[in-house]
Amino acid sequence: MTTSDRPLVSELSEEELLARIFPLLPRGLDTLLPPGDDAAVVAAPDGRFVVTTDVLVEDRHFRRAWSSGQDVGRRAAVQNLADVAAMGARTTSLVVALVIPAELPVSWVEGLARGLAHECGPQGVGVVGGDLSGGPAVVVAVTAHGDLDGRAPVVRSGARPGDVVAHAGVAGWSAAGLALLDADRLELDHGLVGAYLHPASPLAAGPAAALAGATAMMDVSDGLLRDAGRLARASRVVLALDGPATAFPDDVERLSHAATALGASAHRWVLDGGEDHGLLATFPPDVALPPGFRTIGSVREGAPSVLVDGAPASPTSGWDHFGGR
Repeated sequence: MTTSDRPLVSELSEEELLARIFPLLPRGLDTLLPPGDDAAVVAAPDGRFVVTTDVLVEDRHFRRAWSSGQDVGRRAAVQNLADVAAMGARTTSLVVALVIPAELPVSWVEGLARGLAHECGPQGVGVVGGDLSGGPAVVVAVTAHGDLDGRAPVVRSGARPGDVVAHAGVAGWSAAGLALLDADRLELDHGLVGAYLHPASPLAAGPAAALAGATAMMDVSDGLLRDAGRLARASRVVLALDGPATAFPDDVERLSHAATALGASAHRWVLDGGEDHGLLATFPPDVALPPGFRTIGSVREGAPSVLVDGAPASPTSGWDHFGGR
């Protein structure tokens, strides 16, 4: 360990560590009482609030050998901001519970705070508190709160036959980045590696989709086919998707070089790759899609299922926390 890694978490008190973190975190536009008391106070002008939570566990969701604290902070924020956006809401605040080993450099924790601020600050989202605990590995648990601004939430169960299926964001990039890291071939495409380390989500597209009349929507976090299947089952419909070359030509082109070098399939990355945090939505056929969305298929009557180019499809990979389908 070098002197640049000092101080360690074990060399500071909890109060001293918090004193380093709090100034790095954004207050947010809706925060009435920031961190410092037993709880924060956040405005809920709509009278309702959207709430979601996600956990990142070291060596399960990220590796410190690959990911800086800022990478993990950005990723932790985005996956929660995307869930709120997928309801058609805007995020107002995050609270973050953090488990950290004693030997972790304080600079890594400060980087995590900067990563949270990097994603939340431009969105007007406050990071308003949380909890600290010691433990054998880093665990980052984020809870996000959002406001619907008077709109009804956009849920997974609203798709109807005749709707169009649309997607906003990239597809397959994070999976390709992970494959490059696994193969130690970062030089092939640093942009794809970055898409895994700190994915970007089209957050503004969520509320825009709600305003445009989206009938169903969800965050694509576990792979397009896996999540499309969830939406199909919730709505009791068939999602008939175009093939990757038709629906995602730009993504397939971007992924092809890395896929060829690794002996992988750009099409499978598009269909099965998780953690891009794009938005999958359905819209009535007469609705103009909001900016950022592209049509990738249609909704049909039938037993809940997913078709790709007319053929039944199911994920061959994608993320599942416990290995089931």
